[in-house]
Amino acid sequence: MPSEADRHEIAIGDERYPDGVRELSDAAPVLYVRGDPAALRLPSLSIVGSRSATPYGVAVAEMGARIAAESGLAVVSGGARGCDAAAGAAALDAGGVHVVVLGCGADVVYPRSSRGLIERALAGGGAVVSLDPWGMEPRRWAFPRRNRVIAALSRALLVTEAGLPSGTFTTAECACELDRELLAVPGSILSKESRGSNHLIASGATCIADEGDLEMAISRIYGCLRFCRPAAPGTPGLSVRDQSLLDALAASPLRIDEISRLTRLDAASTLQLVSDLMVRGLVERLLDGRVSLTKLALHARTPLGHNMVSRNR
Repeated sequence: MPSEADRHEIAIGDERYPDGVRELSDAAPVLYVRGDPAALRLPSLSIVGSRSATPYGVAVAEMGARIAAESGLAVVSGGARGCDAAAGAAALDAGGVHVVVLGCGADVVYPRSSRGLIERALAGGGAVVSLDPWGMEPRRWAFPRRNRVIAALSRALLVTEAGLPSGTFTTAECACELDRELLAVPGSILSKESRGSNHLIASGATCIADEGDLEMAISRIYGCLRFCRPAAPGTPGLSVRDQSLLDALAASPLRIDEISRLTRLDAASTLQLVSDLMVRGLVERLLDGRVSLTKLALHARTPLGHNMVSRNR
């Protein structure tokens, strides 16, 4: 249980109450906060996405959080499994501050799998915030209210991967209502997990097609910069055929028969190829049987930047 010193009840008239949340038409009279309340007023990027995230969605969430942290921004998420948890962990790994917004009491760990993430966020100078009193267990109807706080806390919202329909849209709609910048990462039109993200882009959200796009958006919105080095070359030790397969898998997971047609191999040889790539940690099998790049392989395909020009805390 958190100590009394770790608990804060911040009334709407309190100077510690975040200005963005005060803009909500139904702004809560009191916010219940664990950790450092000052974290709620830091420049931040909210990152949301699917709980049933694919390796692509996880990699995108981690990329976005890493760039945000390296640009001096706190990262706000809902702490849920999938994209939210990936974003929070990546922000902390990059030395950033993480704010977790819960749909239950701020002293209740939900989901249970997020206990370690929440403890790391608090230890790293972040905060856990809720609209609900201490000890309140999660209720389904509380999560749309939670999502509005996620949108309100930041000047921009990044949607990493979302199906259609999706609870992520509650957050995106609120971001639009509050005149926040809405950013979305596109996915394959053949992937149901990306239908929502693609729909947001078609409806006017800023398309984040690569790391450079996100850096430019952060520079424009927040006035801070982060340098990138040139994109990493192809994975060493692979044939042209194998590299072409990895390129195809970066666009969308494939079934074994689709891989067989792409590589022009028979079924046995295709299975052997996939097995070899799995041993190397480059691909993995999803629950539906399709083959996808692993999170590490996806990260290896993106330019990584570690030099930051300015920080805007």
